[in-house]
Amino acid sequence: MTRIIAGTFGGRRIAVPPKGTRPTSDRVREALFSRLDHSNVLRGAHVLDLFAGSGGLGLEALSRGAAEATFVEASSSAARVLQANIRELGVGTSATLVRERVQPYLQRGGPSAKADLVFADPPYDIPRGEMADMLAALEPALASAAVVVVEWSTRAPLPDWPHFLVPVARKEYGETVLHYAEFEPPATSGERAEPDEPAEHRTY
Repeated sequence: MTRIIAGTFGGRRIAVPPKGTRPTSDRVREALFSRLDHSNVLRGAHVLDLFAGSGGLGLEALSRGAAEATFVEASSSAARVLQANIRELGVGTSATLVRERVQPYLQRGGPSAKADLVFADPPYDIPRGEMADMLAALEPALASAAVVVVEWSTRAPLPDWPHFLVPVARKEYGETVLHYAEFEPPATSGERAEPDEPAEHRTY
């Protein structure tokens, strides 16, 4: 079991699959959400939780004021646990579970509402090329100024970010590292690229 740290469901326990996933530790989640709260990312956000496992990240976001969360998880056993967690917390109207591999899902366009916040917590042994393809496939799913957070191993270099994602921070916690990036949409014809909130003005 693990727990929701703060917000509406603060202190509530959620189940985790017995094997096959790597739940984000309380310490890392607390640091992650403290930064997101400080940057005013969560309130009313549409969240996309990739490689969701038990759903700890997306459920924490809902607890702290996100409007809705889409959870993408291919493992049937993990998806069953996640569905039970959604039911136990009573967030069925704001949570959508997609039982599919991440890459095909993103290639089909992703969630119906573009994501303001994306969590990606892939297995550490995912091939580097597959990881790069996943990051590249995010573009159609992102809202303007979306934030992408990738949880990764400190022992493995992250593939290069695609051109539309600007890295803004990298924070290590023992064996885990959180990479933060912001979406920089390409300028449409005749327009200059002027993001509403430049990456250098945000703090994480």
